Amino acid sequence: MRTMKLGSSGLEVPVVAVGCMRMKQISGAEAERFVRSALDAGACFFDHADVYGDGLCEEMFAEAVGMSSAVREKILIQSKCGIRRKIAFDFSCDHILKAVDASLKRLKTGYLDVLLLHRPDALVEPEEVAEAFGILHAAGKVRHFGVSNQSPMMIRLLQKYVGQRFVANQLQLSICHATMISADLTMNTDRPEAVDRDGGVLNFCRLNDITIQPWSPFQYGCFEGVFLDNPKFPALNAKIDEIAAKYGVSNITVAIAWLLRHPARMQPVTGTMKPERLRDCLKAADIRLTREEWYEIYLAAGNILP
Repeated sequence: MRTMKLGSSGLEVPVVAVGCMRMKQISGAEAERFVRSALDAGACFFDHADVYGDGLCEEMFAEAVGMSSAVREKILIQSKCGIRRKIAFDFSCDHILKAVDASLKRLKTGYLDVLLLHRPDALVEPEEVAEAFGILHAAGKVRHFGVSNQSPMMIRLLQKYVGQRFVANQLQLSICHATMISADLTMNTDRPEAVDRDGGVLNFCRLNDITIQPWSPFQYGCFEGVFLDNPKFPALNAKIDEIAAKYGVSNITVAIAWLLRHPARMQPVTGTMKPERLRDCLKAADIRLTREEWYEIYLAAGNILP
C-alpha cells in the first residue's frame, strides 16, 4: 500500500483510511475477516468515532483485530469525539477527556494516534479544548490532533489556543459533492458554483499542512445516495466505466483514484464493510489518472468550467 505523510505529524500512513462507522452492522466473525483483509492489503489506518454504533464499533474492532501490544504497534487508530446524544455537541474539557478515556477502554489501547473533534460546537471555548489536548498529549493518550467538518476560521480560532498543530480535517468530498473544488474553478463568475460555501478550506488546509480526509467518497448531496451505478448519473457512470475498463479496475477504484489524483494529497476514508469492495478502494493507490481523465470525470458529473 502506498503511503503518505499525515499533515505535519510525521506519521507515515496509507493513502486510503479504513472507516469503521458501519462495523456494528456486521457480525463479529465478519468484522474479523474484514479487518484481516485490510491488514493483509497494507491498510493499517483505521478511522473511528465514539458515536459510531454508540461505541460498539470501537469494541468490535478491538475484538476483531485481537488487540495486544504487538498488534497495536502495527496499526494506526484515529477516533473522534464531540457529538453527544440528546445534547448535540460538546467540546468542553471534561467531555473530551471522558470521551477519550472511554474510547481507549473500548479499543483496549493506551493511546490514539490521532484524535479529531467531530463536527463544530457552537458553544466551544477554545481554552477548554487547549486544556484537554494538553492533558491528553502530556499523558501520552493522544499523539496527534485534528478536526472534522471544521471551517478555516474555526480552525484558526482553535489553533490560537491549542499548542498542538492540527494534522487532519475530515470533510465530505466526492466527484458529486465537490463544492470546495468547484468554487475555485468558477471564481469571478456569476455561476452559483462560484459561491464559496466552504471558506476556502481546500487551499487553507494545503497552506497549513492539514491533510483533508474525504468522507462519503461515493455520495452525492448530503446523504442522498451513491452516484455509482445510479441511473441519475448516466454520463458520469459511462465515463467512469470507460476509464475503469482502460485500467482493468472497478468503478469503485476510479472514484477513489479521482480524489487521490488531486495534488492536495488527500486521504479518502472508506465506509464499506465488505472485503472485496475495500480491496477495490485500495487499488486506487496504484492508479494515477491523467489530467484529461480527471477533468473528463469532473465534467461528466455535471460540474462546469468557465
